[in-house]
Amino acid sequence: MAGLGGTSTGEIDAPIDEVWATLTAIDTIVEWQDGIVGSEPLERNAEGEPVLVKITADVKVKELSVITRFSRQAPTKLTWKVEKGDVKKLDGSWTLEDLGGGRTKATYEIEVDPGRMLAMLVRGPVEEKIRQRLVSTRPAELAARVAKERG
Repeated sequence: MAGLGGTSTGEIDAPIDEVWATLTAIDTIVEWQDGIVGSEPLERNAEGEPVLVKITADVKVKELSVITRFSRQAPTKLTWKVEKGDVKKLDGSWTLEDLGGGRTKATYEIEVDPGRMLAMLVRGPVEEKIRQRLVSTRPAELAARVAKERG
């Protein structure tokens, strides 16, 4: 298996600062990211933002938990790296670009190595469904969440 990663991009009808605020509210990702069923902050920075978070995801074949460290470069880049958990590797990022006129381009990238045991469960059509859930829909989910928050 080649891994479950990829890149997806979308445009959001909101200013970059609003998109950034939604994106970095890690405590709320269970409300808008498909497959995420738990988000428990374990450590916060001086500003009170979650930087180490236990995330639980339902990937159809199994529920997985990972301890993830987040880094912020406001307001354009949010990155994360799994420090330990049920996958061998899970690194990712959101990159935001101000397009002007109150619009933002959001690019989501993720690299996943599920490890040997999980890889045996994730093959064929299941692998593609998980890839879609992990990659393809993320910018649209973020756009929908930002729109909801804007009212």
